[in-house]
Amino acid sequence: MELVSPQAELYAAYFTTPLDTLLQELHDHTLSHHQHAHMLSGVVQGKFLEFFSIAISPAKILEVGTFTGFSALCLAKGLVPGGELHTIEIRAEDANTAVSYFNRSLNAPQIKLHLGNAIEMIPMLNHAWDLVFIDADKVNYIEYYELTLQRLKPGGWIIADNVLFHGQVLEEEVKGKNALAIHHFNEHVKNDDRVEQALISLRDGLLFIKKKHHIQ
Repeated sequence: MELVSPQAELYAAYFTTPLDTLLQELHDHTLSHHQHAHMLSGVVQGKFLEFFSIAISPAKILEVGTFTGFSALCLAKGLVPGGELHTIEIRAEDANTAVSYFNRSLNAPQIKLHLGNAIEMIPMLNHAWDLVFIDADKVNYIEYYELTLQRLKPGGWIIADNVLFHGQVLEEEVKGKNALAIHHFNEHVKNDDRVEQALISLRDGLLFIKKKHHIQ
């Protein structure tokens, strides 16, 4: 299902500030060489993530699911001086691609990539997060959410990607393990009184989740 017409996507990209040279190179490399290039955050979403990070000026960012590193580079642009972005990737080939681009970034000293299973690694990262970006395997979204919410600062943010899952969650009967997992995740967050949230219909859907300052 097409959530946004291709013409509208192209129009939005045309009127969005172009990517910098490094991000454009990574974007093009991923589209040309990766068999799952559709997993890449698009130009508009990348700029949106960059703007959001700059607006909140995080000191500590956690990304669950690095892929080839595009979204991490976008998010890292908002880090305060001395801040850090930690990103977790389970696939060594994608991690290697990401590191090769991280090393060429002005934010290189601030980006830390961890290779391994996120469920095992998240509890090992002893930081209080300002911003978490979840964009990994869909069946574990609820677990990633619960693990990161524990370490999220009051007033901090979690952004979950693909929460419309190609429109499959909109079907009268939701089918498929990934679509069902995303639907259950969206319901889980909706019923969680520790947070407030807004689902944005940008690209494949972004769920912005804010941890309340005072949790009853």
